[in-house]
Order: sequence, then C-alpha cells, then structure tokens
Amino acid sequence: MSSEQGWDRARWLWWLALAGGISFFVAVFQRLDGPAIWAWKATGVGFLALWAAANARERNGWLIAAALGLGALGDWLLDAKGLETGAVAFVVGHLIAIILYLTNRRAAMTPSQRLLGWLAMPATLVIVWGMLSPAPGWWHAAVYSLFVAAMAAAAWTSRFPRYRTGTGAMLFLASDLFIFVGEGGVLSKDVTMWLVWPLYFGGQALIGWGVVSTLSKEAHA
Repeated sequence: MSSEQGWDRARWLWWLALAGGISFFVAVFQRLDGPAIWAWKATGVGFLALWAAANARERNGWLIAAALGLGALGDWLLDAKGLETGAVAFVVGHLIAIILYLTNRRAAMTPSQRLLGWLAMPATLVIVWGMLSPAPGWWHAAVYSLFVAAMAAAAWTSRFPRYRTGTGAMLFLASDLFIFVGEGGVLSKDVTMWLVWPLYFGGQALIGWGVVSTLSKEAHA
C-alpha cells in the first residue's frame, strides 16, 4: 500500500493492526485464554477499524469503519460473553458491509464473476449442511454462515478491488467454513487452528485495504 499520493491517514494504526493480528497467532498456537487474551484478539481488527475511521470522509468510509469495528467487538464477545452474543455483533457488521457493497456494485461483470457471486450462498449452505448435519443445532451455524456468504458475494460483485476486498471477503468466509470443518470432525481442530485465524484476519485486512484505499484515493482525485 503506497502513501505517495497522500491518501493514507494514520498509517501507524495500520501497522498496529498488522502487529496485533499477526502476533495473536501465538495465542492461538499456545491455546491461551483469559481477559487479556480476549483483548489481544480484538486489537487486529480493532486497529483496522480505527484506521478506516481515520480515513473516512463520507458515508461509505464510515460504513466500512463500522463493519470492521463490529468485527472487532465480535472477536472479543465470542470469548468474553459466548458464541451467540459474538455472532450477533458479526451479523450486524455483515449487514452493514452488505449495504456498503450493494450500494457500490460493479458496473460490469464477466459471467464467471457473476456466477461466483450467485453460488456463494447456496454452496456455503451445502458445505455447512454436509459438515454439521444432523448434529443438534446445525441450522444455527447454517443461518449465520448465510450472512457471511452474502457479505462475501456482495463484496466480490462490488466496485472495490476484487483481489483485495473481494478476495478478503472470500477468505473471511473460508475461515468460518474451516471452523465448521473442525466442528464436524472432517479435519482435526489441530489442523484447522492453523487456518482459521490467518484466513480471518488476512481477509479482514484485505477488505479494509481495498475499501479504504479506493475511497481515500477517490477523495484525493
């Protein structure tokens, strides 16, 4: 990411986000827990949200800052208050992100790009069903995953850079699917733990980078 054109405010927040998100893998690997660890977990996406807010100049900028902020809140709530409470924060964040992407749709798409957008939700539902059904409550995971898939599909078909925001949203979706793969016993959690956090945080970082850089450069054009 270049700041040669002066679009990037508060670059130090971006670097703090990377430091927080990347370093948290130590806590994942060591299986650390406790209030300090929950706060550490939220620093990566939390600083991304603050960076997005520092660069926000209009409605779209504040929407991505809010979506990232709710992701950081969800990261903390999942451990501090429980799965359902954390999921609510993520769902609200996904809804805000969907509004952002749908109001910034790509003017022209190739058939393959449009197809992936349409397939994201049904394919996700089939994967979750295959991984978790008929375990009790599997449909809770299915409903939540549809919000993530809808966000990813909307991001992929938005005007924001596909190989940043679109790819980041798909990585976010993949991280959740690997959680379900571990819960369903298809892969050991000792394997999926190496994938879930890097895919999630990497996805959030790419999402933020793509949206914030696009909006900020437009404001400076």
